[in-house]
Amino acid sequence: MIDIILTEEKQSRLFNLVDRELIKNGVEHVFLVDTAGNLVFEKGNYPLEDVLPLAALSAANFGATAEIARLVGEEDFTLLFHKGEKYNLHFSKIGDQFILVILFDKTVSLGLVRYKISKISGDLINILMG
Repeated sequence: MIDIILTEEKQSRLFNLVDRELIKNGVEHVFLVDTAGNLVFEKGNYPLEDVLPLAALSAANFGATAEIARLVGEEDFTLLFHKGEKYNLHFSKIGDQFILVILFDKTVSLGLVRYKISKISGDLINILMG
């Protein structure tokens, strides 16, 4: 578990970044968890009571996938994608200790989500660790 302090100013910067790059482009919900499953921040329209278990399960899913990567000789898989009937989930490793989870429907393209994640991942780390 990592110790981070999210000041009000950092939270505001995170929310503005996620809102501008993802939520305003049609993404339903965005949340960041640490690799232990602790919710760091979340923004969007999905109910919080569903986000909390999703955060823990996302970290477990990513941990299982890391073990699969190790078994096939990869150091790590840096992203996961689950396609559903209504929603899709995209998981990206951000730095060594965080997982960014994006919930979006079929009106948002996977390419846009991947582009936006690559665009903001450095800024997310800078805000979190700065």
